[in-house]
Amino acid sequence: MEKIVQTERLLLRQFNVNDVDFIIQLLNSPGWIKNIGDRNIKTVEQAKNYLLNGPMQSYQLHGFGLSLVMLKETNTPIGMCGLIKRDTLPHVDIGFAFLPAYIGKGYCYEMASAILMNAKNNFKLPRIVAVTLPTNISSVNVLKKLGMQFDKKIILKGDTEELELYGIDL
Repeated sequence: MEKIVQTERLLLRQFNVNDVDFIIQLLNSPGWIKNIGDRNIKTVEQAKNYLLNGPMQSYQLHGFGLSLVMLKETNTPIGMCGLIKRDTLPHVDIGFAFLPAYIGKGYCYEMASAILMNAKNNFKLPRIVAVTLPTNISSVNVLKKLGMQFDKKIILKGDTEELELYGIDL
């Protein structure tokens, strides 16, 4: 298990192709569909392709990517969190999503804080940004709690929805 970050209650490790069932569950959860969008990942094959061409490819290209968040005590997968390098943003951004049963327990803030420290200390990134729907109040609250400041409203290339861009200098 490639452990990336560890907190008091959580472990973060790189995704692998054995995580397909979890990916199907997370990407089809109500919060993901509402706040991130339907990625049409319904089958094991689609989930495998998502992992290979998304997070796993990012590890190869950048040394980081979205990774699996697990409860330390039980190794139960509860979400994803990590750094993403998008061509459409000027800086690396942080992303996160958790299964409904694990929202509102402080896990997102706990892991995202550790990811920011990792970005600063291990990757020497000068700035991290984040994008979210203005209606995704829980994500906005996490970003603000992390110390990120609202920058501007943007529309990502190839998309139509207006998002809010937040950022923090590390």
